[in-house]
Amino acid sequence: MSTNPTHRGFTSNIGAILAAAGGAVGLGNIWRFPYMLGQNGGGAFLLVYIIFVLLIGIPLMMTEFIIGRRSQRNVVGAYRALSGPRKGWVLLGIFGIVSAFLIYAFYSVVAGWTLNYIVMAAGGKLSGLDPAAVAQEFSFFTQGSFWPLFYQLLFLILTGAVITMGVQKGIENMAKILMPILFLLLLLMCVRSLTLSGSHEGLRFLFEPDFSKLTGKGVLSALGQSFFSLSIGMGAMITYGSYIRKEDRLFKTSIWIALCDLIVAILAGVVIFPAVFAFGMDPASGPELVYVVLPNVFNNMPAGALFAVLFFLLLGIAALTSTISLLEIIVAFAVEELQWKRSTASLVSTAVVFVVGALCTLSFGPLQNFKIVGYTIFDLFDLITASYLMPIGALLMTIFLGWFYPKVEVKDELSNHGTLKVKAFELYYFILRYVAPAALIVIIISGIVG
Repeated sequence: MSTNPTHRGFTSNIGAILAAAGGAVGLGNIWRFPYMLGQNGGGAFLLVYIIFVLLIGIPLMMTEFIIGRRSQRNVVGAYRALSGPRKGWVLLGIFGIVSAFLIYAFYSVVAGWTLNYIVMAAGGKLSGLDPAAVAQEFSFFTQGSFWPLFYQLLFLILTGAVITMGVQKGIENMAKILMPILFLLLLLMCVRSLTLSGSHEGLRFLFEPDFSKLTGKGVLSALGQSFFSLSIGMGAMITYGSYIRKEDRLFKTSIWIALCDLIVAILAGVVIFPAVFAFGMDPASGPELVYVVLPNVFNNMPAGALFAVLFFLLLGIAALTSTISLLEIIVAFAVEELQWKRSTASLVSTAVVFVVGALCTLSFGPLQNFKIVGYTIFDLFDLITASYLMPIGALLMTIFLGWFYPKVEVKDELSNHGTLKVKAFELYYFILRYVAPAALIVIIISGIVG
């Protein structure tokens, strides 16, 4: 067992749960999940997604927490501390740093869009526009240069400011504020959506499984979404796991975080689909569902301008809680491995991410015709991380803990050094060694052939 007495962690279990849930909950829940569900038949996709989160997502999250808390170090230091003489496993930690950096670079682009839409909605610039005008407004903004870069930089600065304050005063305290606000806004939006005439059709689409509409590709999409929505494979949960107190129960903590993630995704569906059906919009609109279709929905409902502001505000909060976890992966590495001050690490990381992320932003505008192997910079970063780095990193992680790290040590950490009964340990260990790797191999192969 490895200890790190200088490693400051979360002060409470609820703080750990909210912080890690915030890291998992993000645009993937409120932006990506609804449009994927809309494209894959609704309720059947939701049911399969829930099964995969429970069967694969929770065990993988527990795995990252075990590695993080056992080592009490950043993602690189964790593998160095636990791998013993097999120093090659440190490369897996570096794998996580690279993944987090690339994800943060392109994720901050879409996060910046949310700030722009908050400003536009609050200023009434979306009100009264017809569907074509809303779509044109979206294209005009994303294809520009100055404003997309400005809002991206602003989001990066907000994230950096939280990280600079530290684990307890920054990450934990912000999670305790932002996550309750996120849930409150979601519930408020749900009530409004459900009171619209014709909203019941949206609920049927969301909750009544029609497996005739679910294809094999849809099942794979649900598997991938369950994996990515919990931020597995890039070191976020290893980093946060290193901050979890030794007396906290990792199994229950993982379940609570996964449930929070699921609930946010489902509530986002309750917000979006009843409203979409109430106004005759297309639920299978794809990535434009949130930024083009929903503004049209708000324009057709009473007090729509207010609810537009509230919706994009909650979208911005979800994005911020995720970018905090992404930057913390990088900063924790710089602080512990390079001995940088936290403020310096945050500032330098933010600056470098902005330089690289700017290329992702400009790939919608001035650099849209600049392509590498047929992909824009934004799409290439998305492809590399989602199809290769994250699933390969997670696969190697399961191999490390399931096949190379002593089983008795895994059980010792999960049982809090034998003080807790871990009745489902053998089931967890079976999933760790066989089921999760098989699922991850499927994701990797589908990414290659797809």
